[in-house]
Amino acid sequence: MSSSRAPPLHVKREDSDSEPDSTGWSASQYNKNAHFVYSSPFVAPVLELLGARPGESVLDLGCGSAEVSLDIERIVTQATGAKAQQNGLRHAFVCDAHNLGVPDEIAVMIGGKFDVVFSNATLHWCKRDPLAVLQGVSRVLKPDGRFVAEMGGFMNCIGVRSALYSAIRARGHDPAAYDPWYFPSMEDYVKLLVTVGFEPTHMSITPRITPLPTGLYEWLRLFVRNSFLHRIMGEVVENCRVDCQDATGNWAMTYMRLRFSAVLKSK
Repeated sequence: MSSSRAPPLHVKREDSDSEPDSTGWSASQYNKNAHFVYSSPFVAPVLELLGARPGESVLDLGCGSAEVSLDIERIVTQATGAKAQQNGLRHAFVCDAHNLGVPDEIAVMIGGKFDVVFSNATLHWCKRDPLAVLQGVSRVLKPDGRFVAEMGGFMNCIGVRSALYSAIRARGHDPAAYDPWYFPSMEDYVKLLVTVGFEPTHMSITPRITPLPTGLYEWLRLFVRNSFLHRIMGEVVENCRVDCQDATGNWAMTYMRLRFSAVLKSK
């Protein structure tokens, strides 16, 4: 297959089984309690920024259950699923985003490197070494290739995150050690992009009121999994109720969406 007709490639991030895995993660629970992550109104801005073009090879970094990947696929190619007929994925592979590499057989198929790397709601989970993630992206992109993404940014989950920190600290633990999130400011992320050799072409941070259809408790339960944090969830919910629940019982929280595009400069 020529690179001019290469389909989008998907790095699988989520377990597709309905039952929680050994860590307590359940993709089906994620789809039930956080399906807004890939809802059309919420992903429309980053897809517009992406501006996918027919024939481009696109790597979707952290594709999850691939709902957004399929939106891209409909634009860039008509090819359909080798991974699973029901969801239309053509190729998927599992890797560590901090050490991103493309399997040889896929690299050959796309002509070596990708035209575009795309990511939605994944990079804020890459706390261990955000710079290494960008270095990996640069390795799989063609010169002048585009990197377009949306992630949680500075002040994301404000209030809820503070309540978690307070409850953890009160029990004698260091909350930073339990915090899985990386929510950079625009200025901090621009520095990382430039360090790796990217030229930012768009950078914005946008507040978004995000409804929690099953409530804050269920949202928290997605992420605390099997840890001792289960014991503090009720306390966190009560402390956040005044700010995050309206008079009719509906829950919502403030997300801050860091959205950017950047071009890998030719060397």
